[in-house]
Amino acid sequence: MAVRTTKAALTAAYPWTKTPLITSAPMLRIAHPPLAVAVSRAGGFGFLAAGFDTADLETSFENTAKLVREHQADNPNFTGADKDILPVGVGFLNWGADINHAIPLIGKYLPAAVWLFGAARPSGEIYGQWAQRVRSVTGGRTKIWVQVGNVTDALGTAHTVKPDVLVIQGSDAGGHGLKQCASIISLLPEVKDALVADGLGDIPLIAAGGIVDGRGMAAALCLGADGVTMGTRFLACEEANIAMGYRNEVLRVRDGGLVTGRTTVYDRVRGYNEWPEEYDGRGILNQSFYDAEKGMSDEENQRLYALEMKKGDEGWGPNGRMTTYAGTGVGLVKQVASAKEIIDGVLDQSAMVLSG
Repeated sequence: MAVRTTKAALTAAYPWTKTPLITSAPMLRIAHPPLAVAVSRAGGFGFLAAGFDTADLETSFENTAKLVREHQADNPNFTGADKDILPVGVGFLNWGADINHAIPLIGKYLPAAVWLFGAARPSGEIYGQWAQRVRSVTGGRTKIWVQVGNVTDALGTAHTVKPDVLVIQGSDAGGHGLKQCASIISLLPEVKDALVADGLGDIPLIAAGGIVDGRGMAAALCLGADGVTMGTRFLACEEANIAMGYRNEVLRVRDGGLVTGRTTVYDRVRGYNEWPEEYDGRGILNQSFYDAEKGMSDEENQRLYALEMKKGDEGWGPNGRMTTYAGTGVGLVKQVASAKEIIDGVLDQSAMVLSG
């Protein structure tokens, strides 16, 4: 009964979406308005990436609202009953995002959800402050999503923040996550059991990490998820804002457990030193990583990275140095497709797998 109730809660909150829910992750500098709106228009739930710097947030919201209005002309039911709600979410990195700048804009544009992630432990106070102010300025119309990576954080967040949705990120995920975490195959059911035991089984769970197709989605649903989020798969999406060199590398590599790794080097070479110490990031391994492993100083690695940036798309690849965040499922990403094609394909394959 709990699974059906939580799925129904997602459908009620986001009426333009198909079931089970597919979301696109708020990938920094990649999840711009065209991707977020295309995902939502296809029946998923697209997220914008506000990240740690909210300077461009109003422009992002305004461009999103313009795209939504254009699509509403063709499909008046695109946004559901509440026409004031933007049918997209927005993700913040809470170690750096300016709450005082973000809150008035959230109140003005009313995104369907705010995704919180990246606060230093103990994170409950920071997430709680964001949740309280978002709910206050939007009258509870904007829902609160919080990303966690272990059972302890899931329970703590559920009790203190009372999120509308928990995103359960496993160790296979690309980009940033907790250094110490399990894959969703054990993490998700343990989180589910712990929440139920504490009387919190009514919080919908979204699985993240290593999911790039319908087989992964079917597995996540069997483990107790109400939906999934995908990041790596949407790197090869027509609507993503991504450099060709980055995308080509995503399409080139195979054997994701071998060609990707978790490290902090891709933050250090770019001067992103504000991430809390409990986080690192999974990316495709290249010369920046290999040289660091051989003892190269961060200063020299940064110098070479700056030179590599001048090469454009040639800066990516096995002999390149450019940051290429991707999860272990990257070897299953073999072609570029539209957001609609990705979502329809994942839903169809998942249904086929689950039907036996």
